[in-house]
Amino acid sequence: MTVLCVRFHLPPPYEAALPRLLALLEEFTPVVEALPPDGALADLRGAERYFGRDAVELAAVIRVRALARYGVDCAIGAGPGPMLARMALRDARPGTTPAVTGPTAGEFLAGKPVAALPGVGAATARTLDEYGLGTLGRVAAAPLSTLQRLVGARAGRDLYEKANGVDRGRVVPDGLSSTLAAERAFSRDELDPGRHRRALLSAAGELGARLRSQGQVCRTLTLTVRYAEPPRSRTGPGGGSPAATTRRRTLREPTAHSAELTRTAYGMYEALGLQRARVRALSLRAEGLAPAEGASHQLTFDPVDEKVRRLEEVADRARAKFGPRAVMPGTLAA
Repeated sequence: MTVLCVRFHLPPPYEAALPRLLALLEEFTPVVEALPPDGALADLRGAERYFGRDAVELAAVIRVRALARYGVDCAIGAGPGPMLARMALRDARPGTTPAVTGPTAGEFLAGKPVAALPGVGAATARTLDEYGLGTLGRVAAAPLSTLQRLVGARAGRDLYEKANGVDRGRVVPDGLSSTLAAERAFSRDELDPGRHRRALLSAAGELGARLRSQGQVCRTLTLTVRYAEPPRSRTGPGGGSPAATTRRRTLREPTAHSAELTRTAYGMYEALGLQRARVRALSLRAEGLAPAEGASHQLTFDPVDEKVRRLEEVADRARAKFGPRAVMPGTLAA
């Protein structure tokens, strides 16, 4: 099995272009998994034989078609499974497609820090480093029993297999139907945190209204901040930082409640600790959508929460009748 991990270089607003780019990938294989906001996995099993080209050659064709049809360049990594394809993508350079095969997986992984492995958090990486297991090559050579004592039985086995190039992941076609997104782009690079918060309030309100109109709730909220330049944070200069930061948070319970979405968005934004960051766009994505009728809601004795939910229902009816701007928070009307 050969998998491509594709990351499209989409300028804001990027949301409208992604479905068309996914359709481009589906010209080569029906097994395409969206990685919002700007990526995808494509399983080329059978496609290489059908087209008579290997994964790197097909990646070159995909890149050319994306540029020719939509003016969008992309970075692509190839591997025998999703994990290795994602890791290969990190080494991609303009016009090249790094490819990892089964026999070369161990060599590819050996010199990489253990934190580069998907699913390995900072705490686990520190623990392994304290015991001299700071690279994936050393982890791969360590006894399985040692890893299990350090990080636990299940996590240790998973870590051991991945460090040895065993990629059990699969590409799961899901399209974009399982997510909803709202973006707020600024007319100029915006420094004012107050305007950032108003943009998040507007985006969260839009997401909540769309979820409720479709009878859905979301389990996870993702915030993407796109910068004009690498940001500065409270922990020091942002030199070498990417042009965008993405944070994801699982909600306390599946919801379509705008107030809860807004609180979560504010929390993720404030946790970034940005200082005078020049922001070009903010986007929120609701993920893990499910029917609202099957979702549970923890009852409270908070009269304010119940009042807000009733007002939300009234506002939804007014917007459905008179338009999306019929009812909005006073902060956004100013």
